[in-house]
Amino acid sequence: MALASPSASPKLAPRESQDLTGEVLRRSAAPAGSADGAPEKSDFPLSRGAPKSTRLQLGLKDSLIFWMLAAALHALSLLPDFILYKLGIACGLIFHRFDYRHRRIGIRNLEIAFPEKSAAERERILRASYINLGRTGAEYARLGGFFYRRLARRITYNRLDVWNSVTPKYPGKGALVLTAHFGGFELLPAGHALHGFQIGLVHHTQRFLAGDDLVSFIRERAGVQIIRKHTAAREMLRSLKRGEIIGIPLDQNAKRSEAIWVPFFGELAATPSGFDRLAIMAGAPVIPVFIVRQPDGISHVIEIFEEIPQQRTGDRNADALVNTARYQKAIEEMVRKYPEQWLWTHRRYRTRPVRGTPSLYD
Repeated sequence: MALASPSASPKLAPRESQDLTGEVLRRSAAPAGSADGAPEKSDFPLSRGAPKSTRLQLGLKDSLIFWMLAAALHALSLLPDFILYKLGIACGLIFHRFDYRHRRIGIRNLEIAFPEKSAAERERILRASYINLGRTGAEYARLGGFFYRRLARRITYNRLDVWNSVTPKYPGKGALVLTAHFGGFELLPAGHALHGFQIGLVHHTQRFLAGDDLVSFIRERAGVQIIRKHTAAREMLRSLKRGEIIGIPLDQNAKRSEAIWVPFFGELAATPSGFDRLAIMAGAPVIPVFIVRQPDGISHVIEIFEEIPQQRTGDRNADALVNTARYQKAIEEMVRKYPEQWLWTHRRYRTRPVRGTPSLYD
């Protein structure tokens, strides 16, 4: 059941917009002796070994398709970077040229997000987003193929010490990682796990069973604990109570039955209400974490920000609105800073707050 249902126009009134402004992503001064880069020591719980497998039992046909896909990724992973990344960029440009449906969605999202920018500038951002997606595809071949552990060398940290500050404040608790389909997003959980951190990720089972099994195989091999959607709430609570990290991207449209409407780039967006409910039940902090692609195109920095303050007044609906708005604001701030690295082709505003309201998309 939705927590809030606006009865007026879905566009934010000026006063409402002003109440939700202000930076959410914060960093204090790094403590003396802290270091960025690859982690050498952390007080936050590290991996307890290989994650428990949740892979599906496939029939003969799906098993054959799985092995064909896995073989293709392993073969691609043998290509040197200067070929593999150029191939990924070429695929991104081809999709940008011929993927008319998603290009229209991307342009519409950019019109909502950046009405002050010219049409040419919005097209440039969208094209760069497709290129970033192509590079992400190349990295997925690396992750799914041979020598995947070498990817850890390309992933460093900014403010790893934030994890250490969480431990004394929330003894025995894990943390909810607030993130998005941003940068080399598939490398965020895998890179974290390859560096030795225990991390779980909610996974929606796909209809394409061989593809689902391939995704599970790649993530689990890197050390990511897959949490299946149908058991997600219970398993996430258990993981958080074991002191583990759960990563949840909160930048996609939610079904009406699961939605709470909060502003995202000035437009009310259906956002999963369960994220804040999980934070309440687990008593866990919410920490924004994003993986940012660097100018060389192949290296990444995992940016860790300080926890987002959670309002807890006892009015769950009001608290959920305030907190979820803060979570979306954190994602918006990151997208504004690096617009070329977000996935613009998702229909973020597909579910409208008022039934019968015309769609924002053609």
